[in-house]
Amino acid sequence: MRVLVLGHGKTGKLVAEVAAERGHGVHVLDAKENANAAALTHPFVAGFDVVIDFTTPEAVVQNMRAVLATGARMVVGTTGWYDKLDKARELVERKQAGLVYGTNFSIGVQVMLQLAKKMAESLKSCGYEFSIEETHHVTKVDSPSGTALTLAGVVQASSGVKNVPITAHREGDAAGLHVLTAKGKADKLVLAHEAHSRRGFAEGAVRAAEWLATRKGCYDFKDIYSQM
Repeated sequence: MRVLVLGHGKTGKLVAEVAAERGHGVHVLDAKENANAAALTHPFVAGFDVVIDFTTPEAVVQNMRAVLATGARMVVGTTGWYDKLDKARELVERKQAGLVYGTNFSIGVQVMLQLAKKMAESLKSCGYEFSIEETHHVTKVDSPSGTALTLAGVVQASSGVKNVPITAHREGDAAGLHVLTAKGKADKLVLAHEAHSRRGFAEGAVRAAEWLATRKGCYDFKDIYSQM
């Protein structure tokens, strides 16, 4: 499989390494080479089976428009752009393209979301107060994280709670820590996921690209990760 990686930051570099380790051909474009998505012409994109984006919320929207308009397949690990998701879906359908997006490509985080759903359902109407705390590296642009927002959405939908407060921290080079707490009058439950490195995100993104290579349509990673 031929993979184009957009973004040469820490996660983008790992994505390229993991893809190469898994036997794929890899080409990387950094921000300077792809300002305003100028490099993503139809002939250039056609040379790859899947495009993987780990850039910024500002860059990813332009990248998606350019790539999906060619009918190509794309995995987007960048967050902070979901207000444009409906337009992205429309473009995927219109151009018969392929898109996998997700707030977190770690398999461990996906399991955490399933556990959070069960936890919230079990504690529904029991008087527990839910809260979320997340910690990431100082260069992370969006705050709170997309994963924290997804986690809050899961808890709200499963427990009936209208609002789950999120506290966000930006510290050093932290890869990612998410903690869900349910506090009751008699006890407290804590569910946590801590990433020791970004490799889990990179491996999930590459596996998503392998899965998408033979498919079209728009998919949320949390709905398809168990099929990979």
